[in-house]
Amino acid sequence: MVHRVVHWGTGNVGRHALAGVLADPRFDLVGVHVSGPAKAGRDAAELAGTATPTGVHATTDTADILALRPDCVVYTAMTDNRLLEALADLRTLLAAGINVVASAPVFLQYPWDVLPANLLEPVEEAAAQGNSSLFVNGIDPGFANDLLPLALLGTCRYVEQVRCLEIVDYSTYDNPAVMFDIMGFGRPMDETPLLLQPGVLSLAWGSVVRQLAAGLDLELDTVTQGFERLAAPETFEIESGTIAAGTAAALRFEVRGMVGDRAVTVLEHVTRLRADLAPDWPQPARTGGSYRVEITGEPHYTLDLAMFSDHGDHNHASLVGTAMRLVNAIPAVIAAPPGIRTTLDLPLVTGAGLADPARSRGGVSRLRK
Repeated sequence: MVHRVVHWGTGNVGRHALAGVLADPRFDLVGVHVSGPAKAGRDAAELAGTATPTGVHATTDTADILALRPDCVVYTAMTDNRLLEALADLRTLLAAGINVVASAPVFLQYPWDVLPANLLEPVEEAAAQGNSSLFVNGIDPGFANDLLPLALLGTCRYVEQVRCLEIVDYSTYDNPAVMFDIMGFGRPMDETPLLLQPGVLSLAWGSVVRQLAAGLDLELDTVTQGFERLAAPETFEIESGTIAAGTAAALRFEVRGMVGDRAVTVLEHVTRLRADLAPDWPQPARTGGSYRVEITGEPHYTLDLAMFSDHGDHNHASLVGTAMRLVNAIPAVIAAPPGIRTTLDLPLVTGAGLADPARSRGGVSRLRK
């Protein structure tokens, strides 16, 4: 069955997701939504960086998208600095009977006891009204800290702690708004950025530790957070701009799901802008970055997931992985019962068929078996 799909947002993740939709014979791209006039009217192939024009042109008008009555929208718009607007977008789509796979807002990965009721309940009500489903995922929050650890936990006799880490050099991540305004890199060390304001880490990644606890049939008593930062030893350049000497250049934080005084589910990020910074912090399994799952129990596990690509570095590979986690989930989300769906209740999501080696490097096609 071919599903009618609209793509919404063509930034760092979105352009890869759009290319994935165009390459997949399971999907018929019927519309593209963009955020501003600079992209409006452009062909989907141009926005995705693929070669063959599609005849589908981008719009900024939500009414145009609703009129197409797609089976699913792939929503990859920026949400960190427009949270309420993004939630309104999702409610509008769901209430109209349109299923959604989305890269954000990330707390919707598993929002219960994470998101305040006044924000969560309207999303659930919109899904019930439209008989539609929503799945928010990616790589982190996403398969690196839900699908992978949950699979390992299914082989344990008992578990004392599960810890999921992202250990990544962000110097090639090109998004100044995220890097400087939200994460606070390149800012004075005595300035507290949005990400490190009280409660924000637990809001953004509380879904991870709570979903892992749900997978273990545990009820958490509380979720705590902590962080530390290091300053740049001298001025240097990254893809997003300049990091001046003495400003923030490395960040390590934890979000902890607590049972009593024990941290049983932990999300940890180690973010550097240069490989030589903070040498005593956890190191990646491969130059550039990796994800890690550490389980303390019987048996113990350490699983390293290193990402790389023929077409770019580790950050490029992570963006593609995030995009395709959503695209490949479309059929399962369309078939799912209405409501907010999570990795705990979706079937195993895989890709479709084999790549055509002659064409796949351009992101153009995949072959069905």
